[in-house]
Amino acid sequence: MAGEATHRWILALDVENFSTRRDPVQKRVRAAMYRALASAMERAGLAAADTVTEDRGDGVLMLVAPTVSPLLIAGPFVDELRQELREYAEQTNAEHAMRLRLALHQGLAARDERGWSGDAVNTACRLVDARQLRDALTAAPSAHLVFAVSGEVHHAVIRHGHRGIDPAAYLPCTVTTKHGETISCWITVPGRPAPAGLTGTAPGTTPGAATPGPVWPSTPEPSGATRSPGTRT
Repeated sequence: MAGEATHRWILALDVENFSTRRDPVQKRVRAAMYRALASAMERAGLAAADTVTEDRGDGVLMLVAPTVSPLLIAGPFVDELRQELREYAEQTNAEHAMRLRLALHQGLAARDERGWSGDAVNTACRLVDARQLRDALTAAPSAHLVFAVSGEVHHAVIRHGHRGIDPAAYLPCTVTTKHGETISCWITVPGRPAPAGLTGTAPGTTPGAATPGPVWPSTPEPSGATRSPGTRT
């Protein structure tokens, strides 16, 4: 049936400080974002035929077929995207800098002629806009990407420690939406160890009891690192 809701892996992505750029700069950064996404998908083995991308101006909403393993999304795809961003940073200036916030959720989504909708889509978008995710990226000035997964994705995927995924690199927090709803999530800066803490309430703690602000290691990426197809550093 047309418009019937189906299960999807849902990725929301935003460019940090996008709206503060001049129009020509925004145009070039958007083009670079799409190039990085396409390259990361290809190198990770995430087929374009299994994804639908919806433009959000300062980012994208990606819906991935349920037949795709979430291990590929949270593992190789995220790592390849980090690598693409690192390489881009080495070739550009501060005005054209591109650092990304990325959030992964899952659930039912329905499509009409204008795009996608559903509570799961809303949740992914709320996660990528969360203050905790923004703060984590701000607190890691040498990082190029910060990644959040919903509590559901963490429970089903991340915590099991499959090859290529390090559960110890994720820390929990609770996001409070503008409507007063709470969403449990886990945040990591790919390629770095977990921070000392995150602002917000960790799942299972008393609401309103904030943990310390994030302390992310600022060790720069190794300089001169190169990749051959299919390898990750």
